[in-house]
Amino acid sequence: MLKFGKLAVPFLAPIVGICQLFVMGCGHSPATETTWREYLGGPDRNHYSTLSQIDTSNVANLQVAWVYHTRDSGQVQCNPIIVDDVLYGVTASNFVFALDAATGRELWTDTSSARFSGNVNRGVSYWESGNDKRILFSYGEWLTALDARTGTVIETFGEAGHVSLKAGLGPTAKDKFVGSTTPGTLYEDLIVMPIRVGEGDGAAPGHIQAFDVKTGKLVWVFHTIPQPGEPGYETWHDGAAHEIIGGANSWAGMAIDRKRGILYAPTGSPAFDFYGGRRHGQNLYANCLLALDVRTGKLIWHYQFVHHDIWDRDLPAPPNLVTLNRQGKKIDAVAQVTKSGHVFVFDRVSGTPLFPIEEQAFPASDVPGEAAWPTQPIPTLPKPFARQQLTEKDISELAENRTELLTAYHAASKGVFQPLAVGKQTILFPGADGGAEWGGAAVDDKGIMYVNANEMAWLFSLSPQGTDNESAGLTAGNMLFNKHCASCHGVDLKGHPTSGYPALVEVRKSFRRPELERIVTNGKGMMPGFGHLNTADKQAIIDFLLGTEKTEAQETATVANTLQTKSPYRFDGYNKFLDNRGYPAIAPPWGTLTAIDLNTGEQLWQQPLGEFKELTAQGHPPTGTENYGGPVVTAGGLLFIAATKDGMFRAFNKTNGKLLWEDSLPAAGFATPSTYTVNGKQYIVIAAGGTKLGTPKGDAYVAYTLPDYQTLKK
Repeated sequence: MLKFGKLAVPFLAPIVGICQLFVMGCGHSPATETTWREYLGGPDRNHYSTLSQIDTSNVANLQVAWVYHTRDSGQVQCNPIIVDDVLYGVTASNFVFALDAATGRELWTDTSSARFSGNVNRGVSYWESGNDKRILFSYGEWLTALDARTGTVIETFGEAGHVSLKAGLGPTAKDKFVGSTTPGTLYEDLIVMPIRVGEGDGAAPGHIQAFDVKTGKLVWVFHTIPQPGEPGYETWHDGAAHEIIGGANSWAGMAIDRKRGILYAPTGSPAFDFYGGRRHGQNLYANCLLALDVRTGKLIWHYQFVHHDIWDRDLPAPPNLVTLNRQGKKIDAVAQVTKSGHVFVFDRVSGTPLFPIEEQAFPASDVPGEAAWPTQPIPTLPKPFARQQLTEKDISELAENRTELLTAYHAASKGVFQPLAVGKQTILFPGADGGAEWGGAAVDDKGIMYVNANEMAWLFSLSPQGTDNESAGLTAGNMLFNKHCASCHGVDLKGHPTSGYPALVEVRKSFRRPELERIVTNGKGMMPGFGHLNTADKQAIIDFLLGTEKTEAQETATVANTLQTKSPYRFDGYNKFLDNRGYPAIAPPWGTLTAIDLNTGEQLWQQPLGEFKELTAQGHPPTGTENYGGPVVTAGGLLFIAATKDGMFRAFNKTNGKLLWEDSLPAAGFATPSTYTVNGKQYIVIAAGGTKLGTPKGDAYVAYTLPDYQTLKK
């Protein structure tokens, strides 16, 4: 068993003050709420806390209260939860731990998941009924239940404490990658699970599943890719989706109106992400916000944000449940942020848009076999919080090689919803990670939304699948690598490090065979696993990476069958549009923080988020940086956020966006903070694991509070 002396907790958000919270039969009054019991603070996913001890007048005096080290360094996206003065979180390798929330002292650590995947995990769920108190979390394809007091596995849950997240996906998912990076959503004795699946040909379907918290039994399934005879089946050409298409999964997390029993689940794109020639049609229920009866899984209403997605425009974060004032009338609403930088706002019960949405015409695809949908929905309000179009003037004046960048800009296809082309770059902007990303938006009790966004352009293209001649002379491992791995790591193994996809040229110096086999099978970080490959094919890929494969060409039935594909095109990889120094090729800002009044649709303020300190030292205004992880807002008038590449943790005045405090973290905090009180003292905690965007690795959870004399004064 692995054992860590100390651990770290990242990504959880503040408390939902205005929501009726009856989890596990308990109610929590906004006026007395002092904990952070759920992912992103509460069932409304608003990242909002009613706490106000730390406020605009004293935040500059924040000091470190405690630091918890996991000795398990690497990217941590966890939003920790705090229940009964205990903080629960996960480490970089997804081991669950419990801490004394006042001191950071470790209470227990669970390592039962050591045999499972090392995928990134954003937190855990807490459920209780009487003396039965449980932590539910996922590793690889497994949902696991622990005793919240001891960390021991609850053997009566599922089979020896574990339930497969493939349980309701059907036989086609049996040997395919399925996992979960986001905590499940609780309702009475149910937990509804978000899942990750592959994004290429033959991926598992992303159906939504609810399990019994006590027994692990599968209770209901909603088919995000409709089955024959179900509504929406006709939106997939000739029913091809039922046979070969996967994805359409709700991976980002869900919100729930527990008073009404309505679950709000955002979904992602169908797989294969970038070519839809075998799935002509609108493709319901991909790229949708689904309102489901949480008891039965039956559809109440839906809205589709991208028809026939061929850009990987997943809905990136849980929606926000808010109460708005419209012309003197209170309306319960649901707001959804998107990768494209839009906010869509609906009546929570009927699904009626609260601001007009226009179906606008966009270009057709010139890729043979593709049929891009002729229109896409664009909200008239709120206006986008990220730029939508790039012109020549948007190419960065800071770039030393601006002339070269202009040449690339003019040679590329560009524009909103511009389909990918074969053999020609298409500029996707906002890029593959948004706009809004998985950190999501915060909303305060006045209906003001606060959302951080990326402003990064990416270069995408398609190529025809390789011919037999191109494969001649290649080993089996090389061919398999080219099919399954080259879109991220390159056929030359040099990867796209500046875009976050590491080179594998010297992987043999860093990894031994058993570790590589675990990574190929289960995935690691944000990389999906390839457990659907048989043992021989996985070993062939590993032999190729380690340089131990025979050099003569190999032709086996196994390889031939594995290399069969349903798509005539392959995706050429995720390439950021960067200058010769690695900065974004477009003009700043490169990361933003925006406040939007959801009552009126008006944008209140926007400013860059983060900086490259070397550019600031040269006299340039702060440019903003790419950012991952969301904000927290409080009744104390503050917005807390880390998220940036520069490794800072910041507090802003939420009314005007003025920076009030900042501190350098041990490593960049790509996570959402949480805030809570213990013994009358307010804390704010953030996970600092670094690693992403090429930043140094870390292993710390850092909690801040006010000096004792200020706490007593308050």
